[in-house]
Amino acid sequence: MVNFSIMSEWKELKKIEDLPLEKKRIVFYAENLASFNHYKLLIEQLTNVQKITICYVTSSKNDKIFQIKNPNINAFYIGEGTARTKFFLTLRATILIMDMPDLERFHIKKSKIHSVHYVYLFHSIFSSHTYLRKGALDDFDTIFCVGQHHIDEIRETEKIYNLKQKNLIKYGYGRLDQLLAERKEYHLDKDERLIIIAPSYGKSNLLEICGIELIKILLEHNYQLILRPHFKILKDSKKLIDKIEKQFSENKNFVLVRDVIKPKDFHSSICMITDWSGVGLEYSFATENKVFFIDVPQKIINSEFEFLSIEPIEKSIRSKIGKVISSSELKLIPELILEKNESPKIESIMESTVFNVNKSAEAGAEFLRKMIDMN
Repeated sequence: MVNFSIMSEWKELKKIEDLPLEKKRIVFYAENLASFNHYKLLIEQLTNVQKITICYVTSSKNDKIFQIKNPNINAFYIGEGTARTKFFLTLRATILIMDMPDLERFHIKKSKIHSVHYVYLFHSIFSSHTYLRKGALDDFDTIFCVGQHHIDEIRETEKIYNLKQKNLIKYGYGRLDQLLAERKEYHLDKDERLIIIAPSYGKSNLLEICGIELIKILLEHNYQLILRPHFKILKDSKKLIDKIEKQFSENKNFVLVRDVIKPKDFHSSICMITDWSGVGLEYSFATENKVFFIDVPQKIINSEFEFLSIEPIEKSIRSKIGKVISSSELKLIPELILEKNESPKIESIMESTVFNVNKSAEAGAEFLRKMIDMN
């Protein structure tokens, strides 16, 4: 971790402001550690292949960007306080790429001194009208869409609310491309005892409703468990996390992961158990392993999502790529794990769901280069 202080956030801001415009034609903003996972391949394509200099601004002190030695990357830590607020308000750049929605909705505003082109990059395959707030994308100029479902949802939203049409790019999903690349690198024999539990956040996530019972059942069947809660659970449900650690930490078959799951573990596991987390789709597409979706109440961020006639992708796809299990039927899971895996043609489903599989970075970089060439 790079050693930053509160005062250094303002010094970093000054460095960003002093950076010549040609070195910040393309600026990435990372809200948290997960952002880098979605930007990684696109940044590599821009800086290593197209030799474009970018500016990367992050609110995470231990962002992986600081481990990269690349003369075409200027990286800065801006924190989450007033220095960040001023960064957005006074930004001079051609393009700003974010995976944080709700631009102009709260304290994160557009630049007041320069005409910046704002690009939103999805950090989930999920539908835009359920996992984002109403109006979360309204003030972006361009959206890098994961699949056709995003284009259909955004266009219908624009019609319903009489919004100006945004520029929708058939981009894909960089995180998935990274996972697919890792699968080739970590081509290992499966660990027939390793299971990943990856709950989403919210009051009705599986960890809150039946997490301890589920862990007990699987440990009793001698499975090795990796529990990777959503980072918001780690922040908002500390008592529950402490209780789970106290109860299971001495069991050699249980590991609580607070960071990103190691690629080796991700790809050598035999299945994932989740609820309404987007990682379930990523895992299924990247590994073609079994996914069990615990059927807790769906997490809906947008109370007006039903105004759209489109069924959310996360609801329509679950039974196609995995098995939906009631929270009252957890004892069936060990038996279901052992059942022969009926191949649901995951690759075909992935190709029809996600644009530019293994080529999202090229598609995104081509658009961004054209944008800066025009300015």
